[in-house]
Amino acid sequence: MAPTSRLYLTRHAQAEHNVDLDYTIPDAPLTPLGRKQASSLAHTIPSHLQTRVDLLVSSPLKRTLQTTLLGWNPVVQRLGKENIICLPEAQECNDHPCDTGSSRQELEANPEFECLNLERLTEDWTIIAERAMKVRQFLREREEEEIVVVAHGDILRQITATVDGPGTYSWRNAEMRVYRFDSGSVESEDCWLTLEEVVEVTGGFAPTSTEMDIPGEEKGKVNGKI
Repeated sequence: MAPTSRLYLTRHAQAEHNVDLDYTIPDAPLTPLGRKQASSLAHTIPSHLQTRVDLLVSSPLKRTLQTTLLGWNPVVQRLGKENIICLPEAQECNDHPCDTGSSRQELEANPEFECLNLERLTEDWTIIAERAMKVRQFLREREEEEIVVVAHGDILRQITATVDGPGTYSWRNAEMRVYRFDSGSVESEDCWLTLEEVVEVTGGFAPTSTEMDIPGEEKGKVNGKI
């Protein structure tokens, strides 16, 4: 167990369903702009951070897998397949086609994802507070100290929930925020997280499939240096 781990929670870059709010697109991949946003992550994130990350975790939806491969490419190139894990519990929260992942067989047949560890994807992985808790528990039990998690706005709000309920922050596309485990609850079943820093990068506001209102101005930045 490494309860002192730093968790680099990252929202995926712009996906096809973000553009026209068309949630009928099956397992929506990144747009060309989204690919540029994700690629920019690799150049925006400090190089010393890219060299010390020792575990990559991603939702198995295409847009998060693509963001992982493009945005954290130096880490992907450095880590072995066993340390690039697709975690089904980190998928998005809804049953819209855009939020429903592809089968393991389809992902394995796509050469773009051949360097990813898909072994945790069971046949029913696509069937939310409890799932988010399982994500935190999984991360808590890992021995790695510097862990990247690439996921979705809605599930990230659940992962960063507190005893008062889910978070309310509107994650931007290709945004990364740094969390640690709360020392007072790290040994409990909930194992809450606390915000350490915000790294604002490449993307703008794009609604998740459960957000009805998008903030008219950007959220305040938590100053910090990685």
